[in-house]
Amino acid sequence: MRLRAAHVRVRVPATSANLGPGFDALGLALGLHDDLDVRALGSSEVRVEVEGEGAGEVPADERHLVVRALRAALDHVGAPQTGLHLMCRNRVPHGRGLGSSAAAVVAGLLAARGLVGDPDVLGDDDVLALATELEGHPDNAAPALLGGCTLAWSAEADGAVRAVRLPVHADVVPVAVVPPQHLSTHAARGVLPAQVPHADAAWQAGRAGLLVEALGRRPDLLLDATGDRLHQDYRRPVMPESLALVDALRARGVAAVVSGAGPTVLALARRTGAGGDHDGHPTDADAAVADAFGGVMAGWRVLRLPVDPDGATVRALLD
Repeated sequence: MRLRAAHVRVRVPATSANLGPGFDALGLALGLHDDLDVRALGSSEVRVEVEGEGAGEVPADERHLVVRALRAALDHVGAPQTGLHLMCRNRVPHGRGLGSSAAAVVAGLLAARGLVGDPDVLGDDDVLALATELEGHPDNAAPALLGGCTLAWSAEADGAVRAVRLPVHADVVPVAVVPPQHLSTHAARGVLPAQVPHADAAWQAGRAGLLVEALGRRPDLLLDATGDRLHQDYRRPVMPESLALVDALRARGVAAVVSGAGPTVLALARRTGAGGDHDGHPTDADAAVADAFGGVMAGWRVLRLPVDPDGATVRALLD
């Protein structure tokens, strides 16, 4: 199989996984994007340029996660390897629980799809499987790839990774409250117990089912639907400020959760009145966030983000 394009452009969204009770299964694509230009070179050279998030911090060679994912995809379809020039314009915060690693992996896989240019290879099932191999969990990769809200699982028969999209009500407005500090997924997972009480697992299953209904048809149920007993409290020692904010917002009636492995807090806010564009609609989180911080943000950022309905995209460019 040969490469049919020499220059492709990829756009991939931030994502928030878990959404409270949907641990390692539910995820949501958000309207904050990384944009990448990928060029195949006639030499073996690899050049990576990064603007924005991660600039000066991530590797600029073969170790870059986009390059590693792209090479894995080319090997998977039997296409030749090539020199590469990556231009990354990153907006997804790193180490904050907004799916930056999944975004990089999906971007690399989609770039390979674009370079190969064959609609019969590297379909969504292939990309999701490869992303899970590289990332470990499909809860961020699925919404990054497919857009919207997704539910991912491993099939009973063959263990293959599957994902479906779930509806999201128009009144649901994701609000990410991003702290200044990083936290590695490894550290966040390291404090989770190997076992949890059966009663907590049963309680969690009910909340996960309720969350599907609340997101799609009953936003008024989101506060109850985003309850969690499996992971957030166990992570309190490594992100005390984030969990304190979750507690403060939930006490004020806002459906707040830890985004992915944290430390970002995600509020699944609800529209409470008319407005213009997405940013113009008042929500039930507006006053609660301001009240919780008391006007002193101390480096935290509040990002009101629409749900990204499309997921990652790739297109070939002519130089």
